[in-house]
Amino acid sequence: MSISAGLVGLPNVGKSTLFNALTKSSVPAENYPFCTIDPHVACTVVPDSRLEKLREIYNSEKIIPSTVQFVDIAGLVKGAASGEGLGNQFLGNIREVNLIIHVLRCFDDANILSTRTESVDPLSDFDVISTELILKDIESISKRKEKFAHLLKASKNDVKKTKELNLEAELLDNISKALDNFDLNAVHQLINSSDVETIPLLCAKKFLVVANLSENDIQDNAYENNIHYQNLVKRFGKDIVIPISAKLEYDLSVLNEDDRKEMEALFGMQKSGLDEIISRTYQNLGLITFFTCGPREIHAWPITSGMTVRKASGEIHSDLERGFIFADVFNVQDLFALGSIPKLKDMGKIRTEGQDYQVKDGDIILVKFNV
Repeated sequence: MSISAGLVGLPNVGKSTLFNALTKSSVPAENYPFCTIDPHVACTVVPDSRLEKLREIYNSEKIIPSTVQFVDIAGLVKGAASGEGLGNQFLGNIREVNLIIHVLRCFDDANILSTRTESVDPLSDFDVISTELILKDIESISKRKEKFAHLLKASKNDVKKTKELNLEAELLDNISKALDNFDLNAVHQLINSSDVETIPLLCAKKFLVVANLSENDIQDNAYENNIHYQNLVKRFGKDIVIPISAKLEYDLSVLNEDDRKEMEALFGMQKSGLDEIISRTYQNLGLITFFTCGPREIHAWPITSGMTVRKASGEIHSDLERGFIFADVFNVQDLFALGSIPKLKDMGKIRTEGQDYQVKDGDIILVKFNV
């Protein structure tokens, strides 16, 4: 699936270092603005403890996990919406992703160059980026409104189309007011509560916030006393803010498992910050996982929540969707509880579902088809 999350931030806040850690890739992470000129794209594995359990039950040869795509987007600067830096290109890259991950630096380091002269202020950095997104959206809305007179004239004999255009115009007026007031929450509410289709807006995208901390802040959760982290949580809530040290996570990502566990214990880390980012990204993208299982492989398939089984089968192979007849379906939790396929059959837990069945997270599917 071509669903992706974009790492966004001002120059030198740790985006590329975090991207390298997340994807175990080697994007340059030099100490100067615009190191990342083009967006770098990579996929990373989604942690899922169910895979190993399934392999044991099926005695499978290999596991193929779900993946999520991350895009490292070069640093934005104030004035991007009017073309400053590489603004137009960067904003275009942001438009292509489904989720924005704001990377905000929450520690002082005199050795890190910055495009800003002020002291570290992640909330201000967020506002700089958001302002550029807002200005670009205002420009996009203005261009859309310029077309309304012509569109209404062209649809004067189409009552349905005229109504849709009037509703869209009303929606865009309300969004414009929210943007003028820098009220991003109102923008999200207006978009999510409306059935009206309109132009895609940067400010309407879901987002997460990564609080990039120093290594010392990570040790034994010391970041809880970091004033910058506290301010981010106060504004966005703990569900949105993810505390992490990009440098530490990168250092851990290149170690073997034993050394990594030893270093994590040294810092008192209870869980991987990278796993938290990946899992929350997966959830916020509205993705769930279904499985196909057999002695050859356990394969985890990411799909959007609410997808029908016929459409989901097309993720496996287009022939399965085209020639879909029905699917045998059961859930991993039932399998784990009962321990075997024969017991599932005895308990009536294996169902036959038609094409309109909506796949649930953890479903194991066997598609019957004919082409």
